[in-house]
Amino acid sequence: MGYDRVVTVFSPDGRLFQVQYAMEAVKRGATVIGLKTKDGVAMLADKKVLHSLIKIRSIEKIYEVDKHIAAATIGLVADGRKLIEQTRIVSQRHRLVYDEPVSVKQLVHDTSSYMQMFTQYGGLRPFGVTILIGGYDTEPRVYEIDPSGTPTEWSATAIGEGRAEAMKVLEAKYDENISMKEGFLLGIEALKTFLKDKFSLNRIEVAEVTKKGFRKLPLKELEGMVNGKD
Repeated sequence: MGYDRVVTVFSPDGRLFQVQYAMEAVKRGATVIGLKTKDGVAMLADKKVLHSLIKIRSIEKIYEVDKHIAAATIGLVADGRKLIEQTRIVSQRHRLVYDEPVSVKQLVHDTSSYMQMFTQYGGLRPFGVTILIGGYDTEPRVYEIDPSGTPTEWSATAIGEGRAEAMKVLEAKYDENISMKEGFLLGIEALKTFLKDKFSLNRIEVAEVTKKGFRKLPLKELEGMVNGKD
């Protein structure tokens, strides 16, 4: 038991228990989906409400990091907000130093390095968060960074408690040539597969990142899309 106290160290069988605990915290987080389309990146997040008296409008799951980058976190909310703040600092620092927007790949590299640092020094613990970063620089890109600081690029992915069910839908129906609207509809279908009778558009937050930049879709626009109206 001494291998999961105070300092993250390897156990005799080669495991980092604190990192594994952080990943368990992430598995209980509300589901987030990100996918590339021919027009940009579509991101959908379930705003899981744990109490009926909580105002759903106070819950934010998808954040604007820069004009061309969005991010969503699952796991410990406070840890997630700290990571979002860090991505914004990295992005703005890059603009000030180089007078150009940071690339999605560079932002992911810096963020993953920052997260990994918290797994190897005494007195620190890993972030209890997986972060999904989507953006458009030369092309649409979607990355996932787990609590160990490991980044992976995806065409489409889901993170959180509904990952298994959502991934089945994405693997069966995803195509890189889909439009943004088709991407949103596919993401909604994947969320419905997991949420079933709990599904409601009121609890879904949706955003897109295109050549024009970051934009969150209002509920009326999302309802029109689902009902077949442009």
